[in-house]
Amino acid sequence: MTENFCEIPADTGSAGHIPVRSVLSNVALITAGALLYAVGLNGILVPQKFIAAGFTGVALMLHYLWPVLGVGALYLILNLPLAILGFFGISRTFIAYSILGIGIFSAAAALVKVPAFPIGDPFLAAILAGVICGAGGGLILRSRGSAGGLDILSVYIHMKWSLRIGGVVAMLNAVVLTAGALVFDLTLALYSLVFVYVSGRVTDAVITGFNRKKVVMIVSDRSREISDLILASMDRGVTLLHGMGGYSGQDKEVIMSVITLTELAKMKDLVFSLDPAAFVVVNDTLEVLGTRHGSLRVY
Repeated sequence: MTENFCEIPADTGSAGHIPVRSVLSNVALITAGALLYAVGLNGILVPQKFIAAGFTGVALMLHYLWPVLGVGALYLILNLPLAILGFFGISRTFIAYSILGIGIFSAAAALVKVPAFPIGDPFLAAILAGVICGAGGGLILRSRGSAGGLDILSVYIHMKWSLRIGGVVAMLNAVVLTAGALVFDLTLALYSLVFVYVSGRVTDAVITGFNRKKVVMIVSDRSREISDLILASMDRGVTLLHGMGGYSGQDKEVIMSVITLTELAKMKDLVFSLDPAAFVVVNDTLEVLGTRHGSLRVY
């Protein structure tokens, strides 16, 4: 599958306990994601002879060379050494879920049989495969583990030699796709590159959500009035940060608030209605966690 690094959960330790509800939730995500990915794998990738990124790509190439060997079995064999390596070198909670993910994904790849999608255009096939497999990969990575492959290897290399995970994954994926171009066909490798790109984008969207949150920073001489209005009319939390003007040297209160994309226009109207000279900065954020007024605030 397309590998995207997700946060490694800390080990709970021998005295720690993982809630049963959390375990069931993670298993459900891994299973649903694996089944969905297997539909794209067996319905599009294999019939079109596309190559995926990571160990799925290696398993596909080996399957094309020796069709008697199934993709699921090959993926399991390739991942076993990495699972052992990761168990002793990375978070054991992460590896435990990843081993479970490897088993479920391998089984899904071997058992989920779907007819080939009737798509004559390879470019459209690559896009559809990217959507389906990307959604499946995103569901898996929303759990506390992964489906193995480069997730484990890149994390281990990062912890061992402090190399950036994104760079390691990109380099290894480039090796896989280059090998596919040399062994099979450059055109198929380019179609596979389209699949990898679309799959990665969809995976990111599933992990972070389609409506990303916005962090709004507001610098204004009327910060208290603006913050009170945000609290009253938008039902959003506000944090006041202490700042100082670099040129004037005057103390400033900087408003920070987290909103949705659909609330951005209302936020700007509210701010500029009180202070047309306000300075507003809007940034994307991938995830928002924490509490508000002592209770969980769900963003």
